This record gives sequence, structure tokens and C-alpha cells, in this order.
Amino acid sequence: MSFSENLRLMRKERNISQEELAEIMGVSRQAVSKWEQGTGYPEMEKLLILSKELNVSLDYLMLGEAKHTEKDIPSSNNIIVPTGKITIKSYDGKIIVNCYKVLASSVMYKPQDDEPKYWLIGVNSGAFWGEKSIVLGWYADEEDIKREMDEIAKAISNGAPAYELKYAVRVKNKMLRVKINEE
Repeated sequence: MSFSENLRLMRKERNISQEELAEIMGVSRQAVSKWEQGTGYPEMEKLLILSKELNVSLDYLMLGEAKHTEKDIPSSNNIIVPTGKITIKSYDGKIIVNCYKVLASSVMYKPQDDEPKYWLIGVNSGAFWGEKSIVLGWYADEEDIKREMDEIAKAISNGAPAYELKYAVRVKNKMLRVKINEE
């Protein structure tokens, strides 16, 4: 699918109007409409904000799927557990996702000291148009997310039907940024 189709579908899945998205992005509703019609494209910084706001990777936003090259797979910033299915509750406890793939990656922006540096993304195939991804948890450092991935991989290989996140940090949203909640 094209960027315009992906944007329109993801915006609608999240029940965000064109006006609301335009306000979040700091653009006009007409700009969002042009993006969704394929007659215009956002600047790179706007793409990054879209990706973060819609909780999807740039690959997914632009191509409709998570694409990885062979050189990406061994990287410590991009670990994939591609086999089995497991149910995981999101970091905020508001969403339970039946995942067939779990991705661990560094965030797509330069984090400040009080922001998480990594996120865990669950992917399922429950959406009408294919894969749907959701942020499962936020992590302060690489060691915590690696431990989480090891535990999830172990749970999948042991045939566990569900897994509860153990190493994710509590976060709060503040002005389109995710901050670590120390409370």
C-alpha cells in the first residue's frame, strides 16, 4: 500500500479526524487531506512525528509492512522474535495484544535524559488490511529491553499463552513527548 492509504487507514483506526491530526502536526487540515490523497507529502520531521503519534515505524507508515534488511537483523537495536504467538498487555494496561511478532528498537527520535530510549512493539494480524502494530512498552536502557526480549522468547519457546512485561518503565505523555514517570 502507499503512504497515503496507510496514513488514512491508521488515522481512522485510531479514531483521529483530519482536523485533530492537523492540529497535532501543526499543519492545516488541507495538508493532511493532500497527504491522504497522495497529492502531497509531509517533510521528514513531520513523518517522524506522524510515526510516533500513530505508534508505527516509518517502514510501516511508508510501505505498510515492517521491512528489514539482513544487516538490520543482527543489530542490537533491532531484535525480532518471529515465531509463535503470545498475548501481551501493553505498558499502560489498556490494550492486550495477541502478538505473532515482537520488535525491540531504539526510539526514532533523539531522547532526552528523562525519556525512554527504547520501545517494544507487538505486531498482530488482526487488522482488516494486514498487520497492526502497537507499542507494548517503553525502556530506559538497552539492557532492560534485551532482558524483556529474552524473557518473551523463553515464554514463547515454553508455549506460554501470555506474558506480562517486567522491565518496562512507567511513562506519561507530555507535549507529544513520552517522559519517564518517576512517581
